[in-house]
Amino acid sequence: MTGHTFYGKGVPGVDAGRLQGKLIVIEGPDGSGRSSQIALLNDWLEKQGHAVTQVGLRRSTLVSEDLEQAKQGNIMSRTTLSLFYATDFADQMENRIIPALRAGFVVLADRYIYTLMARDIVRGADPEWVRRLYSIALVPDAVFLLRVSPKELTERNFLKNGMLDYWESGMDLGLADNRFDSFIKYQKMIQNEFDRMKVRFKFEIINANRSVRKINEDLKSHLKPVLGHD
Repeated sequence: MTGHTFYGKGVPGVDAGRLQGKLIVIEGPDGSGRSSQIALLNDWLEKQGHAVTQVGLRRSTLVSEDLEQAKQGNIMSRTTLSLFYATDFADQMENRIIPALRAGFVVLADRYIYTLMARDIVRGADPEWVRRLYSIALVPDAVFLLRVSPKELTERNFLKNGMLDYWESGMDLGLADNRFDSFIKYQKMIQNEFDRMKVRFKFEIINANRSVRKINEDLKSHLKPVLGHD
């Protein structure tokens, strides 16, 4: 098994080449089915004999509660929001992801730096500044982007939550005077940014308009060679 590399300067004192686990990223917006797929992959991997751990956005013990509380007021500046998420990610990278990979675990990431970068860029952040901000990130062994049409996402989020989230609708950007129209416009902007990223960051695009079973079969077939399975 080979080790890893960082996208940039990395975490001080960490030799990425000695990290022997696997980092698998599932990207996609709310309503794309990430959580279901990660749960299914977790069970499948454990049955294959792998030790598995999960990470995701807003799961840092350092700032996750403060970040969630700050989001409730819908008044954070774009830079504050960006730095909150970057701190959350950095804490998990150093204290959860790297130790797990060092121990040989498969790390399943429910979103990674790509969502954070796309959000920052569509809010006007300089792309080079954003890339430097996340230069501490490890390059994953595989990145799967669950692609769903904005209209389908809208319907799924309404069915799941009964409403659309303020931030996931991009209401802070002034795209529309209601969450429905703003959500569709914002999700199209995020998808366009992912399209610009997909070659650079080697995304595997997965059609997530299909059934949970079909998507899961697709993911497992792509993962087998990454994990060294026949």
